[in-house]
Amino acid sequence: MDKHSTTNTDESIHRLIEMAWQDRTPFESIEDTFGLTENQVKKAMRSLIKPSSFKRWRKRVQGRKTKHHQKLDIKITRFQGPW
Repeated sequence: MDKHSTTNTDESIHRLIEMAWQDRTPFESIEDTFGLTENQVKKAMRSLIKPSSFKRWRKRVQGRKTKHHQKLDIKITRFQGPW
């Protein structure tokens, strides 16, 4: 999953799930970080979280402008939360 490492640590899996759930983190940023396309992120989320959580996540991100750079009107300067 992590393009810089061949092992999938619990920390990197947790970070992937966290970034996928964040409204302001576009799929392109996830691809830059983990090397996963949007479809690969969807497949990973399907296997990593509960089915009910996956359905809720898909409903939430489907068609959301903030999850795609090309649909945004503003430029994103960072993709991690302030914490």
